[in-house]
Amino acid sequence: MFVHVAKDDGIKGLYRGLSAAQLRQLTYSMTRFGIYEELKDKFTTSTSQPSFLTLVGMASASGFFGGVAGNPGDVLNVRMQHDAALPPEKRRNYKHALDGLIRMTREEGIGSLWRGVWPNSSRAVLMTVGQLATYDGFKRALLNHTPLQDNLATHFTASFLAGFVATTICSPVDVIKTRVMSAHTHQGLGSLLADIYRAEGFRWMFKGWVPSFIRIGPHTVLTFLFLEQQKKIYRQWNET
Repeated sequence: MFVHVAKDDGIKGLYRGLSAAQLRQLTYSMTRFGIYEELKDKFTTSTSQPSFLTLVGMASASGFFGGVAGNPGDVLNVRMQHDAALPPEKRRNYKHALDGLIRMTREEGIGSLWRGVWPNSSRAVLMTVGQLATYDGFKRALLNHTPLQDNLATHFTASFLAGFVATTICSPVDVIKTRVMSAHTHQGLGSLLADIYRAEGFRWMFKGWVPSFIRIGPHTVLTFLFLEQQKKIYRQWNET
């Protein structure tokens, strides 16, 4: 697929929709990480830490609000990346994320920016649980049950495992979300699921797992490696 895209669209084709992806991260990730860290601070005391189930609950709430905030960027990201697979007469040809936002609002109404918000928010809940809560759970287990210390090796191991979990539990919702957001016609969720099942059986649930992990795995690892270092620097700066 890498070779196919590079041949047909050039190296730039591999970065199609980059501006929309950046917009999505600025809204979606900022919201979910910010809410999760605030909630975690409130539930953490000098003598106790929140249980894993509590972390899952906090991650679920954070992911839901992040999914709603990031939906416009996500719709644009899906459409811009999917454009090359469409016939020329059906392509939307957004120049960048801002152009996409303006054209969607003018041509389809402002409600189109939240198209697919429910499957997207559901996916955001699963992704945030799979990344944030699972990362904290794996990190705690590694520190408590292995000789590993709170360092880069632990952060890398916990984030890699979290990326694997997040990719797996999000795969079915990812398939649904992509098809809803890229569709040219409105179709009910039940009808869409029935059509997918008739055409592909249960295999649809993990269609695209490998490219998803290629994206989510490194993204999760780098996110937490940088986040842990930022926290360390922030704590040192606060103490001075």
